[in-house]
Amino acid sequence: MKLIRLPALSDNYIWLLCDEKKQCVIVDPAESQPVIDILAANQLIPAAILLTHHHNDHVGGVPGLRKQYPELPVYGPEETQHKGATHIVYEHNTVEIGCFSFRVIGLPGHTLGHIAFYQAPYLFCGDTLFSGGCGRLFEGTAEQMFSSLGKILSLPDETVICCAHEYTVANMKFAKTVLPNNPIIDDYYQETLNLRKNNQSTVPTILQTEKKINIFLNCHNIDLQKNIGIKPNSRALSSVFQQLRTYKDRF
Repeated sequence: MKLIRLPALSDNYIWLLCDEKKQCVIVDPAESQPVIDILAANQLIPAAILLTHHHNDHVGGVPGLRKQYPELPVYGPEETQHKGATHIVYEHNTVEIGCFSFRVIGLPGHTLGHIAFYQAPYLFCGDTLFSGGCGRLFEGTAEQMFSSLGKILSLPDETVICCAHEYTVANMKFAKTVLPNNPIIDDYYQETLNLRKNNQSTVPTILQTEKKINIFLNCHNIDLQKNIGIKPNSRALSSVFQQLRTYKDRF
């Protein structure tokens, strides 16, 4: 299979996953025209649209794509029903599209109905997990988001994290303030800075890497807890996560 990363808006990514017959699924189309253009340029055949949640920068391209391809099915959670979804899916559902087979994973937190689509090794996780960070809690609770991140952590280390935004440099800048003496974080920050200076993307990323550099996946870290003013092992990890997320919101 071939993975295509398509920049959109100011910092969004639209993902296309294509099979050997050039059929492809389109994930979180923020805009329609860039997708239409790349489909035509590469003679790709759209098989379906997958939506992770209802925010406009993830669904904005649905009307234009449906106008161009009227029979194109759109899979998404209930919250996308009025944003163009034609097939509502739930956690543990399997979405079968040609040779594609996606497991639906419920990831509430950023929004209440947020989901991900997983076909090993690819995880299309919308705004739940970013490289070096995680999504804001616009609708859900810290406990929900912490649990959602735990579901992602349970996937194989080689999982390819296909997130929807280019936020890595800002995330790593924050991580350096929380763990200033961590050489792995320092090196990753410099690596991502260099990529962006050369107008290159920092994603997709690999789950094994995120386990090392993403502070939101390391709330058990004693130094992290100390550095955000928490007595080590004195709180539930979801509470550590909540305080860390609050600090990031104010950063």
